[in-house]
Amino acid sequence: MNPAVHGAIIAAHQRAKEEETNLAKYSKEDLDGWEFKIVRSNSNRFNTPENLRMLCIEEARNGWELLEKFDGSRVRFKRRTDRRAPGNSGSIDPYRTHVGISEGAIAAIVISVIALIIGVVLIITQIAR
Repeated sequence: MNPAVHGAIIAAHQRAKEEETNLAKYSKEDLDGWEFKIVRSNSNRFNTPENLRMLCIEEARNGWELLEKFDGSRVRFKRRTDRRAPGNSGSIDPYRTHVGISEGAIAAIVISVIALIIGVVLIITQIAR
């Protein structure tokens, strides 16, 4: 990977982490009895109101409440610690932090498309000879 692109990606991830930390200005009293999590998506799926609504419904099954939406790819939830179920009461992992397509799947798709394009170009150049 190009070092400049790699550096830009790392910087973007650091800015996102700093934003999440800076927006979480809670006092000791605010934190007492609560737990928090951030759910992420690699495809900005939370920009669609229906997708955000479905996420909130799924998370509510395990006691999570929407706290804030950072952007189309990050949403923070909270829940009372006494709402923890002894087992997995919902159909989803109550501590999941990612929904949608994974970074690995995105990378595999990109690599496959690039390989396909290279293959097509090679075939076309062979036919043209």
